[in-house]
Amino acid sequence: MTPRPLTDQTQLGFAKFLSWTSLVLILISSMILSVVISNSARTSLLRKQQEFATLLAENLNHQIYRRFTLPTIIGYGRIALRNEQQYERLDQVVESTIHGLHVKSLRIYDYAKIVAYASDRKDLGETNMAGMAVTKALNEGKHSFEIESTMSPWVAMFHFDLPPGSFSLRTTYPLRVEQRLGRDVFNEDDQPVMGVLEITQDITADYSSVISLQWLIVLTTMASSFLLFLILVTFIRRSEKALAARMAEKERLERDLHQSEKLASMGRVVSSIAHEIRNPLGIISSSAELLLKRPNTDALTQKILTAIYDEAKRLSKTVHDFLDYARPKAPCKEQVDASMVLDQALGFLEHEFSQRQVRVDRLYEPGLVMAGDKDLLYRAFYNIISNGLQAICGEGHLSIAGLRREGEIIITFQDSGCGFDTANLDKMLDPFFTTKDDGTGLGLAIVNSIVTSHGGSLQLSNAEGGGAIVRLRFPAV
Repeated sequence: MTPRPLTDQTQLGFAKFLSWTSLVLILISSMILSVVISNSARTSLLRKQQEFATLLAENLNHQIYRRFTLPTIIGYGRIALRNEQQYERLDQVVESTIHGLHVKSLRIYDYAKIVAYASDRKDLGETNMAGMAVTKALNEGKHSFEIESTMSPWVAMFHFDLPPGSFSLRTTYPLRVEQRLGRDVFNEDDQPVMGVLEITQDITADYSSVISLQWLIVLTTMASSFLLFLILVTFIRRSEKALAARMAEKERLERDLHQSEKLASMGRVVSSIAHEIRNPLGIISSSAELLLKRPNTDALTQKILTAIYDEAKRLSKTVHDFLDYARPKAPCKEQVDASMVLDQALGFLEHEFSQRQVRVDRLYEPGLVMAGDKDLLYRAFYNIISNGLQAICGEGHLSIAGLRREGEIIITFQDSGCGFDTANLDKMLDPFFTTKDDGTGLGLAIVNSIVTSHGGSLQLSNAEGGGAIVRLRFPAV
C-alpha cells in the first residue's frame, strides 16, 4: 500500500503532541532535578551540622579533660560526680563550653551506661536511656550521629513555621584520655575511653532554611515550566491560526481554480457558439434595417421589422459580452485622465438621463491621471453608469465622486435606486449571475475583470439612505 502523505493538520497534531510531550518531560525532569538539588542541600546541611557537632564534642572532650578530669584527680584522687563540688565544677566547664551553641541537652554516660552527668538533673542515674549508639561508642570507640524529628521531612515541607525542637541532631562521642603517663598521644585508638558524651542540638532553624531553599527551587522550577508552557501554548495557537489561514487560503484557491476551469471551458464553448451566431445576426440586423428604410412598407411589416432589428441588436450585444468575457482583452496602458473618460461616458448617455429625468452630480476632480486603457475604462464606466440609470425608477439622481488619496484614485458611483440585494451581494461579481429578467449576468463580471486588469479593486455596497454604491480603486500615476 502507498503511504498516505502527511497533511497540514496531521503535521500540526504531531507538533502539538511533541510540544505537550516535551512539556511533560521537562516538567518531570525539572521536578526530579529540584528534588535532587534540595536533597543535596539538605544532605550538605546535615554534613555541616555533623562536622560542627564533632568539633563541639572534641572541644568538650578537651575542656572536660583539661579543666575537670586532671584537676579533680589531682585534688581528690578520683572522680566521683556524686560529690556536689565535683559535679558543680563539671557543670561549670560544660556550660561555659556549650553556651550559645543551641545545645538542647547533654549527657555523660559511664562504663555501666548510667547517666553520670546531665544538663537536666532529673536524668541523673537513669540506666535505660543509653541506646545502641552509646554501646557502640563504648565498645568500638566510634562516634555516630542520629536525626530526631517530630514529623517527617515531607510533612515539614508544608510547615512554614516549624516549632522549636522539631528537628534535632544527636551526637554520641566517646570521652577519651588525652594524655597517658605524661606523654601526648595523637592516635585516637590508643586513647582509653572514659565514658560517652551524648549531645542533642536543635537544628530546626537551619532545617527551616533548607525547606525555604527547597521551596525556592520547586517554585523556580514550576515558574520556568509554566513559562515554557505559555510559550508552547502561544506557539501552538499561532500555528493553529496560521494553519487555519493557510487552509482557508487553500480552499479559496481551489474554489478559484475550479471556477476558472469551469469558466474557461464555458468560455471556449460560448466563444465557438458566439462566432457561429454573430455572422447570421449581422446579416439579419442589416437586412431588417435595410427593409425598414423602404418607403412602401406597410405598418404591420414596419412593426415586425422593427422588432426583428431591436432583438437582433440586443442579441448581438449579448454575443459581444460573451466574447469579451471569454476572451478578455489585455489593457494597452497609457496615461489616461479618468475624469475625461467619465465626461465622455456621461456625454453619451446625456439624452437618456434627460429623458428619464435623472440628475447627475459630477463630484470628481479633474486630473485623475492613471495608467490604463482608455477604451476598456470607458466600457467599465459606461456599464456602471448604465446599470445605475436602469436601477432608478422615475425621477432620481446619480452622483459620481472621484479623488486622489494616498497614491490611489478612488471613483465612487452612487444612485438613488433600490440598491443591491444584501442576500446576493457576495455573488454580484460572479459571471452569469443576474437579478434581471433580460440580463446575461456578465456586466459587473466584465467590469471587475477590467478593473483588476488595471491593478485595481471593485467594491459593492448599499447606501444608508437607499441606493447602490460602486467604488473603484486604481493606482495613481
